[in-house]
Amino acid sequence: MMKITNEKILEFREFLQINEKAAATVQKYIRDVRMFAVWLNGKTLTKSNVLEYKEYLKKNYVIASANAAISSLNAFFDFLQMKSLCIKTVKVQKQLFIRTEKELTKKEYSRLLAAANQKGNIRLNLVMQTICSTGIRVSELHGITVEALESETAQIHSKGKVRRVFLPKALCKTLLKYAASRNIKQGPVFVTKSGRPLNRSNIWSDMKKLCEVAQVPKEKVFPHNLRHLFARTFYSIQKDIVRLADILGHSSVNTTRIYTMETGEIHRKKIQMLGLLRC
Repeated sequence: MMKITNEKILEFREFLQINEKAAATVQKYIRDVRMFAVWLNGKTLTKSNVLEYKEYLKKNYVIASANAAISSLNAFFDFLQMKSLCIKTVKVQKQLFIRTEKELTKKEYSRLLAAANQKGNIRLNLVMQTICSTGIRVSELHGITVEALESETAQIHSKGKVRRVFLPKALCKTLLKYAASRNIKQGPVFVTKSGRPLNRSNIWSDMKKLCEVAQVPKEKVFPHNLRHLFARTFYSIQKDIVRLADILGHSSVNTTRIYTMETGEIHRKKIQMLGLLRC
């Protein structure tokens, strides 16, 4: 049996890139494979070792993270044409409700915006409003260009697909003023001082700095949670999960259902409103 070498990992990276996997996906797969290689510590690649590693993941990581790592390894084994090494993900009961401590509320969102203004970080305020009012991914911010604002429509290229995102008029007006104040005449609106598009780590770090002032738990403050807030708010009004899936760029409504989950407390209140108790 073979051993995992750096050359094989680099070949796998090239394979993923040729097959137009998203940059974030490529990084995740490579990171997971390298982590497995470190764990192997020079041992040969066998099914028993893979199964032993699965147990290691189950004991040391949350199920979602363990399954994500397993999916990365299965893709690697498939690339090596060693499908016999592929293993099943860890079975887990379907989650019906979102955890309250993870759900970002509208009030908390408003406090984050106010905190960004208080700190003089107008760019971060507008970044959060852009994600939360359109439902785009943080990795898709580069699609918010001056040209897109002028046409009120952004062409988003993500995960090998292209979709149109309609931008609210008020947002376009505000962002065009912001761009003009920064002398940004074309291309991405949200850029660093050197003119490069903002990346996920920049935004994530800046958002965490707002937690204390905004009095919002750090566990709730990350860019993707703004996308979730958009999805829950849209669904609460429209009740159209198929349309929401299109807006979010999901290939399956099963993914969209995760975004529209409510807390158990909200579900409890709805049951109480049925008026069926007689005690």
